[in-house]
Amino acid sequence: MGTEGYSLIETRFLGEGIDYDGGQLRGHFIRERTGLGTDGLIAFIGRCDVRGKALVDLEDSERGDSIKAVRMLHFIGEHFSIGLREGNLRLRLLAGLAREILEESIGGVRVSRDGDDLFVGDRKLSVAICTNSAISVVFHLGINIDPAGAPVPAVGLEELGVEPEGFARALQDRYSTECRSIEIALRKVRGVE
Repeated sequence: MGTEGYSLIETRFLGEGIDYDGGQLRGHFIRERTGLGTDGLIAFIGRCDVRGKALVDLEDSERGDSIKAVRMLHFIGEHFSIGLREGNLRLRLLAGLAREILEESIGGVRVSRDGDDLFVGDRKLSVAICTNSAISVVFHLGINIDPAGAPVPAVGLEELGVEPEGFARALQDRYSTECRSIEIALRKVRGVE
């Protein structure tokens, strides 16, 4: 049986607005919304309002923090055969690629990355978290479009002059290329003694 029709990772931009409240960070959310049965990275636009038990970050939850924005570009990723450490590395890869694309798009504005968070100056551009589900590793990267309501000084794509859907599709393409490249690299080497 050939594998030419099989893809290791699929991406979709969902044109419908979906508000993110943390409940979307779960195994098979991508499959439920798109029918995809592989590793995946989807993107959609909607409000962000995460608080209480929906906060996966224990430190944020213990402090009673919340995550809010009027309009955010959300990415949900799911990988089935990796551990939480690699999931966090993949999330940081996604954030790093987002930084690259943004700096290419908005010449003259420096975007910095600290772990999986993006900043313009001292204003936060993104939120991110990675965790395990019962069957996979899942992560969320949210990039502000309009950060109104954010509990910290924040900036958004709107202010930076970046069109969200085009940016999302470029980031999905670059991430899937990197993931495929990782899989090829794993399969093209011989073990050493």
